Amino acid sequence: MKQPTARGNVSALLLEIVTDEPAAAARTQDLEDAVRAALARTADVVVDDDLQLTLFCLYELHYSGLDGAAEGWEWDPGLIRVRQLIEAAFEERLRRAVVVGAAPEPTSEAVAAELFRLTGEDTGPSMSRFVAKEANAEQLREFLIQKSIYQLKEADPHTWAIPRLTGRAKAALVEIQADEYGGGHPDRMHSALFARTMRAVGLDDTYGAYVDAAPAITLASTNMMSLFGLNRRLRGAIVGHLTAYEMTSSQPNRLYARGFARHGFGEDATGYFEEHVEADAVHEQIAGRDLAGGLVEADPRLLGDVLFGAAAALLVDSWMTRHIMDAWAEGRSSLQPDRSFAA
Repeated sequence: MKQPTARGNVSALLLEIVTDEPAAAARTQDLEDAVRAALARTADVVVDDDLQLTLFCLYELHYSGLDGAAEGWEWDPGLIRVRQLIEAAFEERLRRAVVVGAAPEPTSEAVAAELFRLTGEDTGPSMSRFVAKEANAEQLREFLIQKSIYQLKEADPHTWAIPRLTGRAKAALVEIQADEYGGGHPDRMHSALFARTMRAVGLDDTYGAYVDAAPAITLASTNMMSLFGLNRRLRGAIVGHLTAYEMTSSQPNRLYARGFARHGFGEDATGYFEEHVEADAVHEQIAGRDLAGGLVEADPRLLGDVLFGAAAALLVDSWMTRHIMDAWAEGRSSLQPDRSFAA
């Protein structure tokens, strides 16, 4: 991925280190010190631009890599230590904010029923209804820019969980992910369909092209998936996260397609959303009963994290949606200042 623009001394130091071998290795202690200081002074790690961009870049070393960064940085002990410092603060913030109700019985049907209840009672602001009925063409493009931070690598954070699961849960996750990756057809991969949507409305579909435009809360939404997916101890949380996504996807995507069609965009723009209407109506059942329910039946100790992951997905999505819609209500861009890329 093209290197983003630094947003503070921590992200600036990280980007400088990973592109300045061989002397840089000795500077990871400086980076650790800077992270500790930043964590001590931040008012909220979730919306801290410098820390969220730093974490995003550290995670990107495990995905596509960063332009100019040597491959060896992926598992550099100093950078892993820095990542864990930010992760610990980020996870602690999420656990303080997320409210999980009484735990159901650790059976497949009871877990699925609780997750359907949780997602069905989500009261966050509705981006999909606004897009369907009110968003103008510029706001549609801005909406895609925000979504592109995750959607252009759609499914990858959840795929980390496959080797961490067994039996029924693993089979269910592989079934869902196979659809996400196009069932063996590269042009049907959901990330490819989203890229086509971006091209159809005149946006750059290059992976990471709009990271500089993304506010901290948008980076945090994707970082949360990587946090859950890359840490084996949080395999319950990434399963809960994916389940919540699948359970809340079908109807909103129907409305998103309607919003783009309202502005005269054709199938190239709406195909991504239309694909999810049908696919996720099936996926929500597999995710609830076989993936989440199957995982908890196999290991009841993971029930709390499954519920936490689902609730965190809903909560952080509501924070991101409110950020965007509040900006639009005030007649301004939801993107980073001076980074409005909408046409």
